[in-house]
Amino acid sequence: MAKLVLIRHGQSQWNLSNQFTGWVDVDLSDEGVKQAQNAGKLIKEAGIEFDQAYTSVLTRAIKTLHYALEGSDQLWIPETKTWRLNERHYGALQGQNKAEAAEKWGDDQVHTWRRSYDVLPPLLDADDEGSAANDRRYANLDPRIIPGGENLKVTLERVIPFWEDEIAPKLIDGKNVIIAAHGNSLRALSKYIENISDEDIINLEMATGEPVVYDFNEKLEVQSKTKLN
Repeated sequence: MAKLVLIRHGQSQWNLSNQFTGWVDVDLSDEGVKQAQNAGKLIKEAGIEFDQAYTSVLTRAIKTLHYALEGSDQLWIPETKTWRLNERHYGALQGQNKAEAAEKWGDDQVHTWRRSYDVLPPLLDADDEGSAANDRRYANLDPRIIPGGENLKVTLERVIPFWEDEIAPKLIDGKNVIIAAHGNSLRALSKYIENISDEDIINLEMATGEPVVYDFNEKLEVQSKTKLN
């Protein structure tokens, strides 16, 4: 039976200041570091050993992975970074304070942008300051697939190919996998793994720094889901 552990990165500096983050490369807060270190402690106490690690190309997720692996004495395992595990791109909302955005556009509109499955936020153009098209970590991507903004549906569509090509084969082969990523990329994965409806996924929350453990059988069917806290 293979195990998959999902960890949303520890609290970031912009989580702390209540700003939309998305693809902006924000670091962990001091509390976020503690959460990531505690995740490693919980994994070690649970006796979970990994064969492969995955994370996004954003600092807060990479550091969370490293703290968790260091805390569980597994910093040496193979690690792959991919933009496909990045946080949902919040478009023109990125960097804005969430409360101030609600004052500008209204609570209902901002809530819809944040929580709906298929409504896009205001988009960034490729030539806008802050566009990912200007970030060299995405220089090898076809410019047509670099988003100007995403909803959860679009996030799922770019996460699933990586799941199917890289992660699922490891699990089917009986390998244990850890993924340190972001609230929405992990919500998208959870939706796919658990076959959660478009309506019900709105209610799924991923706590920062909390390991979520799935057990799969050889057919990649979920046998159990537990949270380490």
